[in-house]
This record gives sequence, structure tokens and C-alpha cells, in this order.
Amino acid sequence: MLTTRLPLKVEPHRLAANAEHLEGLVPLDAFARLAEDAGPQQGDCQVWLDFSIDTQGRRVIEGRLEADVQLPCRRCLEPMPTHVSSHFLLGVVSSDALAADLPSTHEPVVVEDEQLNLLTVIEDELILSLPQVIYHDEAQCGVSSDQLSSGDASEASATPADSPFDVLRTLKGKS
Repeated sequence: MLTTRLPLKVEPHRLAANAEHLEGLVPLDAFARLAEDAGPQQGDCQVWLDFSIDTQGRRVIEGRLEADVQLPCRRCLEPMPTHVSSHFLLGVVSSDALAADLPSTHEPVVVEDEQLNLLTVIEDELILSLPQVIYHDEAQCGVSSDQLSSGDASEASATPADSPFDVLRTLKGKS
């Protein structure tokens, strides 16, 4: 189990030149955008990062993260525990023009002043790895499927809906 904290800022060019490996924890409550989307979080995100230079001379970061987060159920909106993991490959570039030259297997990370904010990069990867929709099992959810229905389907089909153009027909007839 990891026990060390990751640095918030690193110099990726130097780390890649030295083929450095970083691993550690980032507290989940440090991710403001994650809290906006999924609510306040507790615990840590485990992160492993390998900095290197690939065969084409590109500086890359190969990473993996794991976290246990609380995400709102889409039926009852109560938080439910979810394990999230992600494997990613980042290409370190200095401009958007160079980012366009990266292969499709690499996600670009633009580093302009030789410093990379790891907190932002890890938060981006964590948010991208969240599931789109998450539900409790029906037996555990506070909202049943009966509460989610909006009425009897046969009632809706028996009475035809008014045409939105009926108003236009009456206006046209009056002129």
C-alpha cells in the first residue's frame, strides 16, 4: 500500500530524461472539479507514474490510478461507493501544434513553463475514468421503478396529443 504523498508540481522533461518513477497518494478532497460533479470525497487516490522518452524522442508519462469514490446514484441521488481505475499514456508537449502531431494513443499534456501541475493532470484522468451512469441495485435503492414511471402508458396513447399547429390554423383563418 502506498503511503507517500505525490508532489503537486514536477519538471516532466527532467524526470523523463532520467526515466524516473513516481508513486504516491493524492487526497480526493484536493480535487475541486470532482467535488463539483460528484460531491465531497474522502480518502486517497493511488497514483503510479513512469516518465520516459520513447523511441521517437517524445517525452511520455505512462500512468495508472485507483480510487474509491462516492458517486450519486442516478435514481435516488444517494452516494454509493465505486472503485475507479485508469491506465493512461500522456505525451508531454510545449504547444498545441505539437500536440496535434502525437499519435492517437497519447493524450497531450501541454507544459509551457517547465512545470507540470500533477494535481490537475491526475484530476483530469480521474474524472475521465468515472462511469457515465451508476445505479444502486433496485433492492438497495431508495427509489423504486414504480416511482420513476410518469403514468399509465395506455392513457397516454388513447388520447392523441394536440397539434402545435392548431393555433397557427386558427390564426390563419382569422386573417
